[in-house]
Amino acid sequence: MTPLVQLWLPILLSAVFVFIASSILHMVIPIHKNDCRKLPGEGKLLDAMNAQNVSPGAYMFPCAASMADMATPEMLEKYNRGPVGFITVLPMGKSLAIWFVYSILISVFAAYVAGSALALGAEYLAAFRMTGAVAVLAYAAQPIPDSIWKGQPWDVTAKFIFDGVVYGLVTAGTFGWLWPAAA
Repeated sequence: MTPLVQLWLPILLSAVFVFIASSILHMVIPIHKNDCRKLPGEGKLLDAMNAQNVSPGAYMFPCAASMADMATPEMLEKYNRGPVGFITVLPMGKSLAIWFVYSILISVFAAYVAGSALALGAEYLAAFRMTGAVAVLAYAAQPIPDSIWKGQPWDVTAKFIFDGVVYGLVTAGTFGWLWPAAA
C-alpha cells in the first residue's frame, strides 16, 4: 500500500499534463471543430433569451411542470409539434479552472485505487495499468450519457471518448513515471 500523501506530485502533474493535452486537442488539432452547429436565426434567439433574462443553467423545452403535466393534451401537443431539446446556458470564465480541479479529482481517485493495491517501488507498468484504468474510465465514459439522454450525436461522443483515452493515458504515464520508490 502506498499512502495518498506520497502521490501528491503525480496527482498534480498529471492534472497539469491533462490540462495541456486538452488544450492541444481543443485548440490546436481541429478534431472538435464541427461538434456544434449554429442555430438558424441565432440572433433572434439570443435577443429573445436576453429579453427573458435567461440565467446560467440547464433548460429543457418543452418542460412539463410535473409528471402529471407530461400527459396533458397541451404538453403532448408541444412535444409532437417540437422542437424538443436541451439548452445549457454557461457562465463564462470559470470553466477552465473547474476543468483543472476536475482533473485533480480524477487523479486523486486514480492515486487512491492504485495506492491501495500497489506498494512503494511498484514497477512503471503496474502503476500505469492501475491508474490508467481508473483515469480512462473516469474521462472516457463520462460523455456516453449525453448521447443516451440528451441526444448528443454519437460521432461527437466518440471524439470525447478518444479525448478521455488520451487523458487517461497521460495520467497513467505520469503516475508510472513518478511512482514513489521503496524506502
